[in-house]
Amino acid sequence: MVEAVATIEAQNLTKRYGNHSVIKDMTFTVNEGEVYALVGPNGAGKTTMIKLVSGLAFPSSGQVRLLGVDPFEKPSVRRDLGAVVEAPAAFYPYMTGRQNLKLHARLAGNVSDSRIHEVLDMMELGYAGNRKVGVYSLGMRQRLGVAAAMLTRPKILILDEPASGMDPLSLHLVHSVLRNAALEGTAVMLSTHHLDEVVAYCSRVAIIEEGELIDEVNLLDRRDRYRLRTSDVSGSRQLLELQPFISHVSTRGEEIVFILKDNGALGQVSSLLGSSGISLYELTRDTFNLRAYYRDRLQEQRVERNADEDVSERSPKFLLEEDA
Repeated sequence: MVEAVATIEAQNLTKRYGNHSVIKDMTFTVNEGEVYALVGPNGAGKTTMIKLVSGLAFPSSGQVRLLGVDPFEKPSVRRDLGAVVEAPAAFYPYMTGRQNLKLHARLAGNVSDSRIHEVLDMMELGYAGNRKVGVYSLGMRQRLGVAAAMLTRPKILILDEPASGMDPLSLHLVHSVLRNAALEGTAVMLSTHHLDEVVAYCSRVAIIEEGELIDEVNLLDRRDRYRLRTSDVSGSRQLLELQPFISHVSTRGEEIVFILKDNGALGQVSSLLGSSGISLYELTRDTFNLRAYYRDRLQEQRVERNADEDVSERSPKFLLEEDA
């Protein structure tokens, strides 16, 4: 059996400017049909990582592969890449949105006028296509950037803060477009600060702090997670653990948390408990709070880093006295 090749692969990526490491030994993959989000505070290295993966910056060490090949050795692979780096995307302000997209289309090649019309409509810019970009709002320029990235129906989309500065409706539109692109097989990688929204459509989230990948969260499992309250916590857990359509069961106080292998099997849970004489008081989706998880992980990382720095600053004499 041939192992599937990741659409985007970063192996031990490091980027240094002088003696300062902006990205430190980062490794991750993004597969076909996934939406992979980079999150972290300002200055964490998200834009630098976007540049490295999209081929706009050379790594100091490590390797990037797109569709199984090194984009620096085989630049032709970038024909399958659509990208917006350092948003808002740059356009000629004295040209219309449609004219700017036609320029992008000529540079990319093999893009029809009908496709330009299609992506304008997709990003709800059809009414503004013949207006000069200089009068566009920030959100409109952002949407035009996503439209340009999608002109060639790329296999890979890499976007730096694609929804920055958008109103809630535009934000929902961009996220919907990216989700649909993934459903059609595109590998989507983006940086974002919209933690609450990405939970609904991202596959995985990488938490970055000071250039390091400190955690990677699988949101697919957490999205299919449910919690329930019953008359018998221990008996309910034992019963659910035996079911082939459930992949994980745990308790949280008086609640039971479980993950389904198949959402279609949710209806079997209540009938299963009832047939065993267990009363079901509540069954609801267990919404994952990414914002709280993100905050806690950053805090843990900073506490660990400060502890390490405190130890490294101690004198050898102090250490000997303490250890004695």
